[in-house]
Amino acid sequence: MVKSDRRTFLKLAAVAASGAASRSLHALTALSAPGNGMRAWRTAGSQRFQSIEAPVWQTGASGSQPSIHLDPSQRYQQVLGFGAALTDASCYLLEQLDAPGRAAILEECFGPSGLRLSVARTTIGSSDYSVNAYSYDESPVPDPDLTHFSIEHDRTYILPLLRQARQVNPDLFYFSSPWSPPGWMKAGGSLLGGSMRKHYFPSYAQYFVKFLQGYAAEGVKIQAVTVQNEVDTDQDGRMPQALWGQEYEMEFIKDHLGPALQKAPLDTKIWILDHNYNLWGRVVDELSDPDVYKFIDGVAWHGYAGSPSVMTRVHDMFPEKHAYWTEGGPDYTEPDYATNWAKWSSTFTGILRNWARCIVSWNLVLDEKGRPDIGPFSCGGVVTLNSATHEVTRSGQFHAFAHYSKVIQRGAQIFSSRGDVPGVDHVAAENPDGTKVLILTSQGREEQQVQCALGDQTLSVTLPPDSVTTLMW
Repeated sequence: MVKSDRRTFLKLAAVAASGAASRSLHALTALSAPGNGMRAWRTAGSQRFQSIEAPVWQTGASGSQPSIHLDPSQRYQQVLGFGAALTDASCYLLEQLDAPGRAAILEECFGPSGLRLSVARTTIGSSDYSVNAYSYDESPVPDPDLTHFSIEHDRTYILPLLRQARQVNPDLFYFSSPWSPPGWMKAGGSLLGGSMRKHYFPSYAQYFVKFLQGYAAEGVKIQAVTVQNEVDTDQDGRMPQALWGQEYEMEFIKDHLGPALQKAPLDTKIWILDHNYNLWGRVVDELSDPDVYKFIDGVAWHGYAGSPSVMTRVHDMFPEKHAYWTEGGPDYTEPDYATNWAKWSSTFTGILRNWARCIVSWNLVLDEKGRPDIGPFSCGGVVTLNSATHEVTRSGQFHAFAHYSKVIQRGAQIFSSRGDVPGVDHVAAENPDGTKVLILTSQGREEQQVQCALGDQTLSVTLPPDSVTTLMW
């Protein structure tokens, strides 16, 4: 992550509503089966995705000019889903729980009565959120034939956790990112910082293949990979990370990784960049090379610098290539960590309104001090697990996710919602089962009345300050 921009962006995070692992979201409110009537849920003040009295569509003039116009015929991207990263740190913490406690958190995050998260990121080797730094082939001397390759580290608690999460949600989509190649593949010889040595490209492509095949043999299929987490920084050697120049990434994909996956054969998708919006020019250059383009499914974006609108710019140039939002999570040190779900919801809305198919947070679980970690950042988990008491705290981002992941199904299509309402953000989607969703986020300090129009029907919604409201019909 870009050092100068990370803290600013992380101010969009929040943590709220402490409770034991058994005091789950679905114990607070249940999502009933789809019906014909309007349903509504709200997070504001002491409410957490709480069912509220739903507004009613009325035919004819409402007596006031509509604020938001809905048009389901104008459709955009299909949604893949919502989720978080099951890092080494997150899996390690969950392993410290007894079986019922671990199952309760996984059910709450991935289960049908919980958040219904359906996308998860894993790491290829260690990230900055790991108990220690490791790769799958650390050797004091170069090992280009990968004779020492092993995923044994992950068999202890990562792979069992990934299998358990997918048992909770069989449709869980996994994608994986490396933070660093093995140290001997890099200039400097260390997992910490540095850059890739070009002459190890063939070995590194096989490293990906062995990882994917090894995980598949353990019952965990990985459906997409990125070449490198945050290609444009080595974080000054403070954590596992590698710098990849644009030409290096392009050459690696078109001459090594792409062909290696085809030959294996593996149907794993390749996503490029896995870094910030402000690097969109690099994406354009890479996708403009037909030999790179043919191997790429889409672009992985982070929001620590730049504007989400660049995802639309790239989409307009390369409409067949998808956008995926693959990282962004809370900062546990923020003073409003417990209350700014509206800021996170506003962030999510901006992402979905710019063609992204998924929204994936950073660590699913960390402790009260953002640990375990071996890096310089103060990230918090979507869920905080107290290291001493195992008490669970659900973040503001967690509560924001509920308004999206519980109601927007995989395969839903974002559709047009137009209207500029000061302090209010909105996004709409239609699910494969025909239900429609409108999410309204108010960051204002005063109550607002919003008029919505759908064809010749209108409805009026009262939005409290600092609130997220979801309508479903």
